[in-house]
Amino acid sequence: MKYRVLISKKALKFLNSLLEKSQRIVKEKLKVLYKDPYPGKNKEKLDLQGYVLYRMHVARTFTVFYRICENEVRILDIMTIEQAHKKYGRL
Repeated sequence: MKYRVLISKKALKFLNSLLEKSQRIVKEKLKVLYKDPYPGKNKEKLDLQGYVLYRMHVARTFTVFYRICENEVRILDIMTIEQAHKKYGRL
């Protein structure tokens, strides 16, 4: 099954602010979600008080937070790993 990948304005703004090389690396990793968004390798499922969220690490530098809704993957946020730790704690 193939999934439609949607990206929020906030995540897209962050992605566009990155250097070209970093943009390319993140975009390549996001393509993985098109075929298989479920946990494995660098992807994890987070249960946050009844709210299911998924996290994917990209190149030890960035973290992508997303949700899976039927046949769609919704990218909610992209940030550095340091920002993710500050915002969500060490999950």
